[in-house]
Amino acid sequence: MIRNAIQRFMYGRYGNDQLNLFLMGLYLLLYLVFLFTGLEPLYMVSFVLLLAALFRMLSRNIAGRRMENAKFMRAAGPLIRWIHFRRAIRRDKEHVYFKCPSCGQQLRVPRGKGKITVTCRGCGASFQEKS
Repeated sequence: MIRNAIQRFMYGRYGNDQLNLFLMGLYLLLYLVFLFTGLEPLYMVSFVLLLAALFRMLSRNIAGRRMENAKFMRAAGPLIRWIHFRRAIRRDKEHVYFKCPSCGQQLRVPRGKGKITVTCRGCGASFQEKS
């Protein structure tokens, strides 16, 4: 019953996205720093961030919020992809990753094959590496 009421209330509203998650995470970080330091400006900034996240979440201007999120993702996308790639490398115990000396493309080869010749699929350059 309550769930239906919340669903009805949120119908036609924007909801949550990556920019909202970032704003709420930054809010929590600043609020925790405020708790330890007692600096009032941090509390005010964190409160404004929380209000902005709530405004975006409850907004009915869906096109405007999508444009804001798209701009955020264009700016933060490379960093997010880099973090995801580093996490994948750390978790992958069966492969070794190399960067092509010619074009910089990331290449993956099986681990434990000794000294091998790696050929880049992007530019065709060959180089020797130890896997």
